[in-house]
Amino acid sequence: MVDRILGGVRFLGHSTVRIEIGGRVVLTDPVLTGWVGPLVRVVPPLGPGDWAGVDLVLVSHLHGDHLHLPSLRLVADARIVVPKGAGAWLRGKGFGRVEELGVGQQLVDGDLTVTATYAEHSGHRWGPRLTHGPDAPAVGHLLEGGGRRVYVAGDTDLFPGMAELGPVDVAFLPVWGWGLTLGPGHLDPQRAARAVELIRPKVSVPVHWGTLAPVGLANAPGRVGARMRRLLTEPGHEFAAAARGTQVVVTRPGTEVPLRQGA
Repeated sequence: MVDRILGGVRFLGHSTVRIEIGGRVVLTDPVLTGWVGPLVRVVPPLGPGDWAGVDLVLVSHLHGDHLHLPSLRLVADARIVVPKGAGAWLRGKGFGRVEELGVGQQLVDGDLTVTATYAEHSGHRWGPRLTHGPDAPAVGHLLEGGGRRVYVAGDTDLFPGMAELGPVDVAFLPVWGWGLTLGPGHLDPQRAARAVELIRPKVSVPVHWGTLAPVGLANAPGRVGARMRRLLTEPGHEFAAAARGTQVVVTRPGTEVPLRQGA
């Protein structure tokens, strides 16, 4: 028997995933434009159909490649859920339907329940070394609806509490980033494979890779450009090779995730 795990799911790129679950359309960490500050989208562009009909937007933390103001303005009619402590700052930017969710807190929307989970990652808007400006603890999200449990990690490194999240039907796990190196608070393909051992998902989908790069770097000559091009194409497949005990679905940014499970 082949079982459809969720409704339609599309990996739109970076940490942006469109998920139909519990009768709702959820969009995670929307980055919908061709530019994010000094970063450029290096895969085909998105269009209005990719974010049409979104009911709920989940923002994991305040970094510009996860809370992207121009992209949020494209989905401003939806409920926008941000980490606890970030609501006032976002309302000050002109957004009206903003709600906060702290670690362990839940939001119920129809048949969908969203729980904010701990994330091992800096929550400061401008990075871990600065103390001025907006700051709110980073979170992940556990989605439950229609008899399914889905974990969307946002940005995080490994933490012991991951073992308490599972098992889940689907886990969306970051496996890289947008540059030549990873800073603290991130998973690479091998550490994401270790996260699979803790969370025990039936299906794992690598995200946070293959989408954004510093301007000009993807086409740069020499070893630096070659390394950037490799990091735009290989992390998802490296994760698939390293992960055990899960079905890995590697999907290119901008395409449907074929979440079907054989029984």
